[in-house]
Amino acid sequence: MFFSAFGFDLFFLLFVIVFVVVLVRNLREWSRNNASPRLSVPATVVTKRRAHSHNAGTQTSSTTYYATFQFESGDRLELRLPWHDAGMIAEGDHGILHFQGTRYLGFDRDQTT
Repeated sequence: MFFSAFGFDLFFLLFVIVFVVVLVRNLREWSRNNASPRLSVPATVVTKRRAHSHNAGTQTSSTTYYATFQFESGDRLELRLPWHDAGMIAEGDHGILHFQGTRYLGFDRDQTT
């Protein structure tokens, strides 16, 4: 076996450790978001970006969309957007951002500008 020692495969053990670490991080973020208040605040979209990932082994790819919102105080927050909202938001849009912790809930664009 590949790097076998003490009767178990070290590669498999490393895989299990990485899986558990990722699972714990995701559960911690989910729990923090659920404990955070739901906020609706005026914000401006200052930047948008896409992150592409490609898995050559399975011939699959995915795109993750992000937007950075700036609040009236000057603070900024980057949130991951669902694909169906990413195309509806443009840099420079003003409106009301709805979010909970790091979870994007929606953006109501100001129609008067």
